[in-house]
Amino acid sequence: RITILPHGSLRILNASKSDEGRYLCQGVNVFGSAEIIASVSVKEPTRIELTPKKVELTVGESIVLSCKALHDSTLDVTFYWTLNGRPIDFEKEGGHFESIKAQASSADLMIRSILLMHAGRYGCRVQTAADTVSDETELLVRGPPGPPGVVIVEEITDTTATLSWSPGADNHSPISLYNLQARSPFSLGWQTVKTVPDLISGDMESAMAVELNPWVEYEFRVVATNKIGTGDPSAPSRVIRTNEAVPKTPPANVSGKSGRRHELVIAWEPVSEEFQSGEGFGYIVAFRPNGTRGWKEKMVTSSDASKFIYRDESVPPLTPFEVKVGVYNNKGDGPFSPIVVICSAEGEPTAAPIDVKATSLSVSEILVAWKHIKESLGRPQGFEVDYWKDMQQEEAAEKVKTEGNESSILLTGLEGNTLYHLTVRAYNAAGYGPPSAAVHAATKKSPPSQAPGNIMWIQDGSHVSLGWEPVRPLANESDVMGYKVLFRQEGQSNSQVIETQKTSAVVLLPDVGVYIIEVCAVSEGGDGTASPQIRVPSFSGGKVTSAQSTLHVLSTSSSSVTFLLALMVPSTSW
Repeated sequence: RITILPHGSLRILNASKSDEGRYLCQGVNVFGSAEIIASVSVKEPTRIELTPKKVELTVGESIVLSCKALHDSTLDVTFYWTLNGRPIDFEKEGGHFESIKAQASSADLMIRSILLMHAGRYGCRVQTAADTVSDETELLVRGPPGPPGVVIVEEITDTTATLSWSPGADNHSPISLYNLQARSPFSLGWQTVKTVPDLISGDMESAMAVELNPWVEYEFRVVATNKIGTGDPSAPSRVIRTNEAVPKTPPANVSGKSGRRHELVIAWEPVSEEFQSGEGFGYIVAFRPNGTRGWKEKMVTSSDASKFIYRDESVPPLTPFEVKVGVYNNKGDGPFSPIVVICSAEGEPTAAPIDVKATSLSVSEILVAWKHIKESLGRPQGFEVDYWKDMQQEEAAEKVKTEGNESSILLTGLEGNTLYHLTVRAYNAAGYGPPSAAVHAATKKSPPSQAPGNIMWIQDGSHVSLGWEPVRPLANESDVMGYKVLFRQEGQSNSQVIETQKTSAVVLLPDVGVYIIEVCAVSEGGDGTASPQIRVPSFSGGKVTSAQSTLHVLSTSSSSVTFLLALMVPSTSW
């Protein structure tokens, strides 16, 4: 058990407490001797227990691995965690791992919201100054299947495609079924397609996609499912195009539209390219007068067409026709839409409006009114008013429309003091009727540009008596018909108005506060330029007082506004 080795070392096997002590090693030769002393301590061996020993979990679950150490009480222990032999970096694992040390001789590993990538061998290593021991446990993680292998399109017809694939990882839960998905330029992303067989079991590696549309580009992918859930899809297959076929989808919403007299206008919703089934797609328009036998058929070669116009001078307005629209392509003729009855066009209006009148309202407005003769055909959907200045040609006329049965319109934004010529005509979807005879109206002259001047006012409590010099309009301006006094409380936007034909007025200020007062001339052309604002305080709020009054003058003879205290007089003597 105890051996001196050839190089002088001492080996002790199966050491025990009885071997503790001080050991002396002495070397002797002809020249003398030397010695060393070594102290030996014998410690209890370290043992660990890692639980649980083998665990199966499902993606998303959490677990705690517990590592306990039995060691010599005189030694400190350190715990280390590994995954598949590599140390776990707790800071770089996205919060999935946490080391918990509740006691000096034990440590736990918390794994939260486990992922497939967390499966493997977890090791706990315990290290002391005397020895190092370790243990491992295996963690198996079940999850949804991995993506299937490459999808191969093996056979294509006009409405089917046979697909095959290789299975992906089942992630420790057998694959129960597969789902086939397709995508085309006309779909909203990936869509599940019908298959043969209807349910594709997990042991199958091929199936047929059915009820596809002819002459459409598709790509396919496969998704696997097990008890845990549905996994990621496979990579898309190559893009394929199904074969051509005779079209099966007729146009929808076949109807009649307005047109000119002697026209039959047939409209429909174009068939989407998804359902055209091949090249050379077009429409067959069939129609016949109601009650007759033979169909007239016309080919429309544009796949985008949505209307066909048949014109026949012998067809009276509003003649009923039976109509149907079919489809065709290079593979043959498809079905027709259901038969509908539509009528030939009633045509555009034939009568011009009568009693057209134009009335000038202001410098920029003319009111136009008219009457219309009711017609059995060519019923108007509205009216158009054309207007142009006296020095312009009718071709330069501006146009404005009404809708429905309106019989008047207000033209705005016109030039002042200008003669306008106006015509009115009815219109509908088929076109325009004849215009009325032209009428004439001149806009009013512009309102006076001069503001009322040298405004004087005297305040008697809440009464303010105003006076001003009359406004004298220029030759190209409207005559003065009277004046407006506008007043409002400071901070308010809406003004109260007093109208007068004199050059004076009395204003009652209803509330306590400061009031803003303005004066402007009134004319046919509208309101003239307002005077500079007057600020008048009201202290009595509508109550008449016997206080003395003060005469004020607002002079507009210079560029600045000047307030003059002119005279102190009793309120009863002015």
